[in-house]
Amino acid sequence: MNLQQLEYIVAVDRYRHFARAAENSFVTQPTLSMMIQKLEEELGIKIFDRKKQPVVPTREGEEIIMRAKQVLAEVAHLKEYAAELKGEVTGELHLGIIPTLAPYLLPLFLRSFSQRHPNLKIYIKEMVTNDIILKLKTGELDMGILATPLHEEQLKEHPLFYEEFFAYASKSEKLSAKKYLAPKEINLENLWLLEEGHCLRNQVFNLCELKKQEAERDNLHYEAGSIETLINLVDKYEGLTIIPHFAILNLTPGQKEKVREFAEPKPVREISLVVSESYPRRKLVQELQAVIKQVVPFGQDSQKRSVLDI
Repeated sequence: MNLQQLEYIVAVDRYRHFARAAENSFVTQPTLSMMIQKLEEELGIKIFDRKKQPVVPTREGEEIIMRAKQVLAEVAHLKEYAAELKGEVTGELHLGIIPTLAPYLLPLFLRSFSQRHPNLKIYIKEMVTNDIILKLKTGELDMGILATPLHEEQLKEHPLFYEEFFAYASKSEKLSAKKYLAPKEINLENLWLLEEGHCLRNQVFNLCELKKQEAERDNLHYEAGSIETLINLVDKYEGLTIIPHFAILNLTPGQKEKVREFAEPKPVREISLVVSESYPRRKLVQELQAVIKQVVPFGQDSQKRSVLDI
């Protein structure tokens, strides 16, 4: 068994075609096929079902491919880790971040962090939580910035801050005049939600105790893809939604009049920098963690707060 064979099975999994995998691996198809067959014989497992088109991994093959990605990622980090031991920050950083956080947080630290490390290539992708978790496990991502806790044994969470939730409601909701709002006062029928896949949607469900029921609207059913869309829906079509603290910072003075605080304990989401347990670049993790903590203007502790699970 060698690393080249692992690279070949990962390539076939990516392209689902032996010829295209060989082309992108800069080898002939017979060579690639032979190397994969030798690996299958050595392991005693059929990694791919060649009878299907496009080619698909077998159930056992999926597990082997996932482990191969992890091994290749650790090998790729070895040179970068050696440089880090000498005090250098080089190589690549592949970072995933949830869409409900990216437009607010990234502009606060990305430029200064990249300028501080000119020899570090940074690749960032907005992804929903489940995709970030999967790619952290396979090594396709180095770090993720997302809501926690995740309850994933293979991942390590480094808390960054706690972001409070607020209600954003039109005047037609006629909420009580009390300064602080109780979740039970929310009219579920008029609640605008994010689409499936966003962890913020799950947190709102928990806050509003929607696990056993769905919000219903007379004849309009719309699931938004961003927080900005939720805000615009309330502005144009009335109703209400739940938004995190960062979203408030971009509101106009008129829009801020529609914001209502929740009563104690304040509902929040914990935001963390998440890496695989085996990720070796501790210095890089610590530096990014410190930079983000410096730029976030709120939520450095969780006292008197209720962290919503995802």
